[in-house]
Amino acid sequence: MKLHLRYGVAGTAALTLAFMLSLPVSAQNTEYTIKPLGPGGPAPRLSDGKPDFTGHWFPNGAGQGVSGRFGVDPAAEGTFNPKVTPEERPVFQAWALEKIKSMTPTELELSKSSVNCLPRGVPAIWLQNPYTTMIVHKPGLMAQLYEVLNNWRVIHLDGRPLPKYPEPLFHGNSTARWEGDTLVVESIGYDDRTYIQPNGWFHSDELKVTERYSRPSMNYMMVEVLVEDPKVLQKPWKSAPRRWTLGDGNVYEFYCTNNHELVELQKLRELELQGKAK
Repeated sequence: MKLHLRYGVAGTAALTLAFMLSLPVSAQNTEYTIKPLGPGGPAPRLSDGKPDFTGHWFPNGAGQGVSGRFGVDPAAEGTFNPKVTPEERPVFQAWALEKIKSMTPTELELSKSSVNCLPRGVPAIWLQNPYTTMIVHKPGLMAQLYEVLNNWRVIHLDGRPLPKYPEPLFHGNSTARWEGDTLVVESIGYDDRTYIQPNGWFHSDELKVTERYSRPSMNYMMVEVLVEDPKVLQKPWKSAPRRWTLGDGNVYEFYCTNNHELVELQKLRELELQGKAK
């Protein structure tokens, strides 16, 4: 039986730092055992000539799990380097910024999908997901299997139009097209319980997300996200190109069950609301 240890990003960083500081100086200076994965040659292609995105993808540069592990080259961590490809901060409408600033610490915690046991949704699955994603791709169809909460998504690549009156979904309602070797997926109609980032960045019913997928080499998949939400944002926000790397494992069962933390936070939130009402 393979044991899976799951830590939050902050928890992992703290554990790693504490361990490294406890080592002798000579041990701290040892060569990294986990290094960035190389490009690995040209990307595979489907029978229609388009890049094949099939694979087991890690949200880092190593092509393997790095959370909680030691001897990891910093260049192998994360999906992008903000010093190399800086990411502009979102510019919110005044009312939206005020709403975010007014959120209590409890409300901010409850807005996190990792706490409330809800799907991260799109685009958060690409922006705040430390777990792997399995993609199965063939001409006309892409299936994305997310390890986190064992969510899945099917994207039809036949150019079908977006619905006029979309049903609100966690992953939105999508249409796709090719621009050369880049797959462009546009989505609208989102469940209002999803957040763009775990910092209170909520969205309106006018949210539109455009994902751009490219596979420049065998081992690399790039995902870039454009967020348009005129009710919440003063201007569209574009993410840095985020690199995912190819692994050779599986997505594992990961369900949010028996979450006592959620119950306690909801009780605390009720107390906060009662305090405001007085």
